[in-house]
Amino acid sequence: MTDNSDDILTRLPARLKEARRAKGLSLEAVANLSGVSRSMVSQIERGESSPTISTLWNLTRALQVDFAGLLEDANSADQIEVLRNSEVPSIDNMGQNCRIRILSPPEEAGGHEVYDIQFDKGGALNSQPHARGAREQLTVLEGAVRVTSGSAVSNLKQGDTARYAADIAHSIAADGPARVFLIVKNA
Repeated sequence: MTDNSDDILTRLPARLKEARRAKGLSLEAVANLSGVSRSMVSQIERGESSPTISTLWNLTRALQVDFAGLLEDANSADQIEVLRNSEVPSIDNMGQNCRIRILSPPEEAGGHEVYDIQFDKGGALNSQPHARGAREQLTVLEGAVRVTSGSAVSNLKQGDTARYAADIAHSIAADGPARVFLIVKNA
């Protein structure tokens, strides 16, 4: 991130407006989601007002954008963000005999999520329906799994890919050790 505060104040209004438009939100919608008044959001986007850190934080959370990313200069896009294997967050207490590694960035939660799931013998991940229109795409990297979506059941082997509704009860189960790559796309 740059040390030049004038550059930050010059970029911020356009970045906020761009983020709002990318989400298809009106000024009123952002105001309702963030708790920041509509007129203040408008003034910030026009560069007529400089937000406090608290206000900026509320706006970035409402827009589901990275706080630091809004402030970085344009050439930061030429960087590669690396998350080392030891740093990948995981969930070990969901499902049975499985370990879920979260590969997607936190700001993607609820939108486009990516997981690496390892199953031990007898492992299973039973999921309640996600948001209406949600879909999952699963590719078997190792072993074999059984995917259930509603009343549909399919057995998959290494290299197979399945796409299915995730807005109904669904599950992934493995008789033996297996590993899958899962993409969850919420509508």
